[in-house]
Amino acid sequence: MKLLLISNSTNAGEEYLRYPLPEIEKFLHGVKEVVFVPYAAVTFSYAAYEKKVQARLAEIGIRVKSVHRAKDPAKMVREAEAICVGGGNTFALTKKMQEQGLMKAILKKIKAGTPYVGWSAGSNVCCPTICTTNDMPILQPESFRAIGAIPFQINPHYLDANPEGHAGETREQRILEYIEANPKRWVVGLREGCILHYENEKLELIGKRPMRIFRKGVETHEVQAGDDLSFLFNK
Repeated sequence: MKLLLISNSTNAGEEYLRYPLPEIEKFLHGVKEVVFVPYAAVTFSYAAYEKKVQARLAEIGIRVKSVHRAKDPAKMVREAEAICVGGGNTFALTKKMQEQGLMKAILKKIKAGTPYVGWSAGSNVCCPTICTTNDMPILQPESFRAIGAIPFQINPHYLDANPEGHAGETREQRILEYIEANPKRWVVGLREGCILHYENEKLELIGKRPMRIFRKGVETHEVQAGDDLSFLFNK
């Protein structure tokens, strides 16, 4: 498998997809065209999303072809040179992907070695489920099941604290609830500006911030870029 799972598309004060672009370029070296899944877009059109991603990937010589234009989106995925899944609302993305049979089609391609790039919601759907998304369930998918290319859960945009004056649960408290209900699942809090890269059966953290690790019965702790992350594939 070849996976590039990005926490967020845009760092504060930067252009869209600017910070991960060098990693995307290295990861997709030699790729001329990607099939793009835009279905996390809600307040803007799929065509506008395709155009936005194309504008950035054109800088590294890659064409973007969105599945929303295909009569048979799953067939487009099956024929893809590489796959990109964009961020937005994870529930909207999951519902549409399930309806079009894209979860199974993408998993088969990933297992065959086709490169996969996802950011935010696009990283969430690479997990076994979408249960660790931060998004509001604005639409109801068939289930919470996702692609399942990796055996652990990602919480993208992971934050350590709530805004001042807010008395609700912290992100950590919500994840602790998840692992209480799902004691056999690892969860990683992937902070903004950070990326998980999996290739040649090795998982690595890219970024200047540590990643927070959660599992029932295991003390919550942090890992740094360069640390061994193979334990995340252990049941």
